[in-house]
Amino acid sequence: MLKILYRLVIVILLIISCNDSNKPIENKELKTNLINSYIKKAEDKNNTIEDRKENLDKAYSIYATLNDDSFKIQKIHKISLVYYGMKEYDSYRRMNEKALKVSKSINDSLSIASSYAYLGIYYRQSRSELDLALQNFHEADKIYKSLDPKKYIPKDYAFEHGKILIDLALILRKTKDYTESESVTIKALEKFAQAENNEYLPLCYTNLGTVTKYLERYDKAIEYHLKAIEYSKGTSNEIPRTLTSFNNIGTVYKSQQNYNKSKEYYHKALSYKEFLAKNPRRHARLIDNLAYVNFLSKDMTEIPDLFYKALRIRDSIDDKYGMATNTLHLAEYYQSVGKDSIAQQYAEQSRDISLDLKNNEELLKAYQLLSEVSDSDTGLQYANTYIQLNDSLIKEERLFRDKFARIKFETDEIVEKNQQISKENQILIITILGLTALFLLGYIIFKQQQSNKELLFAQTQQESNEEIYRLLLNQQVKLEEGRQMEQQRMSEELHDGVLGRLFGVRLSLDGINQRANDGFTEARNKYIDELKAIEKEIRLISHDLGAETLPSDVAYIDAVENMIKDLCGVHKLDFEFNNAEEIDWEEIDDQKKVNFFRILQESMQNIFKHAQASTIKINFDFVDDTINLTILDDGIGFKTNKVKKGIGLKNITSRVNQMNGEVQFLSNENSGTTVSVRVPIPSRVEELYEE
Repeated sequence: MLKILYRLVIVILLIISCNDSNKPIENKELKTNLINSYIKKAEDKNNTIEDRKENLDKAYSIYATLNDDSFKIQKIHKISLVYYGMKEYDSYRRMNEKALKVSKSINDSLSIASSYAYLGIYYRQSRSELDLALQNFHEADKIYKSLDPKKYIPKDYAFEHGKILIDLALILRKTKDYTESESVTIKALEKFAQAENNEYLPLCYTNLGTVTKYLERYDKAIEYHLKAIEYSKGTSNEIPRTLTSFNNIGTVYKSQQNYNKSKEYYHKALSYKEFLAKNPRRHARLIDNLAYVNFLSKDMTEIPDLFYKALRIRDSIDDKYGMATNTLHLAEYYQSVGKDSIAQQYAEQSRDISLDLKNNEELLKAYQLLSEVSDSDTGLQYANTYIQLNDSLIKEERLFRDKFARIKFETDEIVEKNQQISKENQILIITILGLTALFLLGYIIFKQQQSNKELLFAQTQQESNEEIYRLLLNQQVKLEEGRQMEQQRMSEELHDGVLGRLFGVRLSLDGINQRANDGFTEARNKYIDELKAIEKEIRLISHDLGAETLPSDVAYIDAVENMIKDLCGVHKLDFEFNNAEEIDWEEIDDQKKVNFFRILQESMQNIFKHAQASTIKINFDFVDDTINLTILDDGIGFKTNKVKKGIGLKNITSRVNQMNGEVQFLSNENSGTTVSVRVPIPSRVEELYEE
């Protein structure tokens, strides 16, 4: 009943308030093709990094002109993923922050969830920012949880929700909240089962195997790792995932002190020699793990040779995390054979590497070992350092778990309250809608009639005001044109008239000086020098009068917008103008501003003369210290490879070249035209170092 009444009111509002309006025509297909083309070039790993980034910048400059909708968000997510693949992580973050902003502006909840998830992926790279990763993943999780479970939920939504849950579970495992990590992973498995998609099942079971090992449920851990192997069969990652599971099973048996079974699985993994030859990091880890199990089981036949073999591989590929573990194992070995000085050297190496990497787990082990192999005073210092670090890590992990528990509790509490409020309000809403539907209909009709009268009067008033303003603006433009023409005339008169006559007089005096020897040569030289100075001053005045200028008493962007509004008003064209707030026009030199102004004038004159357009879109955007000017029209277009460049296009190209920029003219017949100008703007720091 509630849904029927609500839909009835919406239909009535749409029927009454719907008016015909002329919407600007946009060639969305052309823009889409251009964006896809640039993204495809950026994805091509055969191109240089700079070329790939440049293509992404071009894709973004067109993206910025799109209307805010789900399509626009999809494109920016695509651009961000290419940045991520190029390891341009800061650009990846900025793109997803923009996507989140657009998603919120149009209230697209699923796009908001995707943006939060992508930001969570960015922050999970650093242990110091795991709380930000947790917060972003949790925001995405809340949105998916808010979907009504009684309704049909598409499989894609369940799959995306599952990915967010497994990301949450991995973060919880990193912070040693193993019980909660296990619980969240099981929920992720349920979502993947609902989506009927097994892609992430090996990762889920691997995580379950790892956390249950830490919870000392060893048999269950081995069972989970064997399931991970089972679900990896037939996939593109079958071998690496199988080797990961073999290594993890060996580690579980090592924790049980079942060293023979542990060695068995390490040897199984090491039997994949061809794959390991191409993956030295994994190869070194397996060798080191096997060597450590041999050491623990008192099998010293290949010790310490295996440790050194693993260390050589890790050193050759600069695997610092592996080197921290490897040197720690060597320190333990030399301690066991009574060579404390060598053990201390390797323990110090592990400590230094761990400090550099902020790898607290290995750092704790290094401090503990150093406290045992160092002299009494130094050992006591290491022991105290170990205690302090251990206490701080325990406190940090407790705070993180408390934070997650608080977020989880607040979310559950909000959901429960919302459900209660929903039940209490449902009856009230139905009653109110039933009583007010007829009254609302009558009131809307009356209000619409009043609004139409007011709108008609306002339109008449607005047209009068616009006409007055247009006349004033035209007058201002004509005065400015007259002033500039007079300046140009004075410049020419000074240069061609007065300057020419002065030059003639000076030549005559030079001639007299060369012929006469009457004692006045020095005086004439003085006057000749004075004439040269006057010529130089007149030439500077002539140059200044002939230079292009913009009104100094009007803000630059206001002058630009007034010019666009005036020209489009005269030619009766619709226009849309956007200027990025990030551009500080006050800091940009006047010559660049003049060039942008003239480029706009020239482009608009071309549109008025040739394009037969009805709408113009002009956009100033600022990306990576570059101003992007995009001018689009919905006119008849032209074939860029068949049309000769006239003086207008040459002037535009010349002005862009003066600014060390780039310009593109993109068009097809009957598909409109896009003029795209990119001009680098050096930062203040760069300007200080320019010669």
